[in-house]
Amino acid sequence: MTDPHDVLRDDPELGGLVAEHGALTLNPAEDPFRRLVVSIVRQQVSMDAADAIEARLFDRVDVTPEAIAGVDPEVLRVAGLSSRKADYVKNVARTFRDEGYDHAYFDGMSDDAIRAELTAITGVGEWTAEMFLMFALGREDVFPVGDLGIRKGMQLLFGEDTTRGEMREIATRWQPYRSYASLYVWRAYEG
Repeated sequence: MTDPHDVLRDDPELGGLVAEHGALTLNPAEDPFRRLVVSIVRQQVSMDAADAIEARLFDRVDVTPEAIAGVDPEVLRVAGLSSRKADYVKNVARTFRDEGYDHAYFDGMSDDAIRAELTAITGVGEWTAEMFLMFALGREDVFPVGDLGIRKGMQLLFGEDTTRGEMREIATRWQPYRSYASLYVWRAYEG
């Protein structure tokens, strides 16, 4: 089996980042539901705001599908979620509970099938589904071009005028390890 870091180490743009940051890892989350809730919390807010909301939410509520599905939405709003995000989190909780989603459920499914299933849940868009694939399931070949950090990192590496289409095209050279490449692109953006 090929080591993704060996492949990326030979890339002209990512090789230096691999040398600088070492072997970055991609491990499936122990609890995919909790990881999806984290992604919803992180939608379209700053990292600092997301960290604060996440801490309050996890402090106030048992973050399980059953508990979130049954909690009063006001509890979620007091934790810092907007009314819309509170609805999204509850939608996800009900779906996880009703469908029995867990690691075993998603085993053997393609990334595209998982994306389609998740994005059918109100509140889960393409970016959230891609974060789930990478950080909940540890899928190795996801390139979330809708992520601001990815776009900014790609522009730093390949030029300010690099379009999303060009980013996708560039990323084909990192297949089947685009998730690992994404970790390094984020590092490029973070400095």
